[in-house]
Amino acid sequence: MSNQIIKIDGTYIGKGHPPYVIAELSANHNGSLERALKTLEAIKSSGANAVKLQTYTPDTMTINCQKEDFIVKGGLWDGYSLYDLYKWAQTPFEWQKVLFDKARQLDMTCFSTPFDETAVDLLEDLNTPAYKIASFEANDLPLIKKVSETGKPVILSTGMANLEEISEAVQTARDNGCKELALLHCISSYPAPVDQSNLKTLVDMAARFNTVVGLSDHTIGNTTAITSVALGASIIEKHVTLDRKEKGPDSEFSLEPDELSHLCQSAKDAWAALGCSGYETKPAEVNSIKFRRSLYVVKDISAGEKLSEDNIRRIRPGFGLAPKHFFSIIGKTVKIDIKAGTALAWSLIDND
Repeated sequence: MSNQIIKIDGTYIGKGHPPYVIAELSANHNGSLERALKTLEAIKSSGANAVKLQTYTPDTMTINCQKEDFIVKGGLWDGYSLYDLYKWAQTPFEWQKVLFDKARQLDMTCFSTPFDETAVDLLEDLNTPAYKIASFEANDLPLIKKVSETGKPVILSTGMANLEEISEAVQTARDNGCKELALLHCISSYPAPVDQSNLKTLVDMAARFNTVVGLSDHTIGNTTAITSVALGASIIEKHVTLDRKEKGPDSEFSLEPDELSHLCQSAKDAWAALGCSGYETKPAEVNSIKFRRSLYVVKDISAGEKLSEDNIRRIRPGFGLAPKHFFSIIGKTVKIDIKAGTALAWSLIDND
C-alpha cells in the first residue's frame, strides 16, 4: 500500500479518497456513560466516519500533587491540578468495552488514544482497529514504539512538536512496525486561534514525510477544517458534544451534532470540488455552450451583398461562427439571400 494511503476498518484514507472525519468524544460525556452512549448515536447520525475515545486514568497521566508545577495556569482549566483535571475528564477503563460495543452495534468505527502501555494493552483486548497518538504524547517515543509494534495504523498529532521531534516520532513508528502512518497538523491550544493555524504546513508535511496528512482542529467552527481539505488534509478530527451549554472540560471548542453534520458534508463537498486539473468542457457545461456569443445576421442581406458591422453582430446564442472571425469576414460577400436572425456559417459566405 502507498504511504499516501492507509486503511482503517476497511475504509481507505488518503490520496484519491474523500476526507475521513473523526469525531472526538474526549471528556464531553461529562462523567455520564449514558451521555457518552447518546453522543455516539449523534455522531453516527451526523455522517462522521469514526468516533475516537481517550484511554487513561489520572494515575496513568500524572501524580496527585499540588505543587506549582502541577497546577494549570490560564485558559479553560485555570487553577486545576493536572490530577484533578484528568480525574474529571477521564473516560473510565470500565466504560471502554461498552463504548466499543455500542459503536460496533451502530456499525461505526471506534478507536482510541492510549496514554500509556496499560491503555494499549486494554485497547488490544478490545481489538481496536487503529491508534491515535495525542499531540502531548508526540515526544513519548516509548509509547509510540509500543503502539507501532501492534502493526495497526497510527495517527499522530504533531501539536507543539518541532521538526526534529516529528522526525523522531515518524522514525520510531516506522522502525517498530508501523506501515500505515498519518500525521495530523495541530495547534495545541484550546480553543486554537484561526490566525495561527498555518494550514500550508500540510503541504510541506505530506511531501517531507511521505505520509497521509490531516488536521486535528481545535478552532471554533468549521472554516479551518473545511479549508484544510484544499491543502491536502485527508483526515479531520474535531471534538463533539451534545450541547455546549452543558459545560464540560472540552465543551467550549467542541461541535454540536448539527455542526458536525455540516462539517462532514462540507468537507466532502470541498474534496469533490477540487477534482483534477484540466480545460476540457465539463459535462455540466454542455447545455450552456449554445448560449455563448457567436456571429448572427441582424439585418436582411441580399445575395452578392457584403458583410458589415451594420448587418452582423456578435450576440447570443452560440450557433453561428465564433466571434474571433468577426473582423476577418467583414467585407466578404454572401452567396445567397440571408434573413435577419440567421446564424452565420462559412457555407453562406463567398470565400474567394
